[in-house]
Amino acid sequence: MKPPPIGVRCDCGQMRDVAYGDVWVCESCGRRWNTGQIPPAEYAKVVDVARDLRNRGLAGLILIGGLFGLLAIFVQPTVLFTAPVVIGLWYAWFWPRHRRQLRERARSLPRWELRPE
Repeated sequence: MKPPPIGVRCDCGQMRDVAYGDVWVCESCGRRWNTGQIPPAEYAKVVDVARDLRNRGLAGLILIGGLFGLLAIFVQPTVLFTAPVVIGLWYAWFWPRHRRQLRERARSLPRWELRPE
């Protein structure tokens, strides 16, 4: 999985998503912003939160898909017609709760004040 980018806002108002460890030179004022100023341990926490979001969502869909696949094979293939309803319930019930928990975790993550070079 590709690590999440870091949103860097220049003092002149320009904003760019920059990969960790990369340098961005603002097109309008020429300031250089180095995301390598961020401590690796703190950025690793951000990567963990992003990975957790991805893994939870995929695990749920794989679980539902596998369950319906097994039911279609061993019980009756028409059970697949109820799959969209269950997936809809998944997104209506689980996903908002999961996103709320993720936002709370994201708020607790560190924020960095980068200085131009």
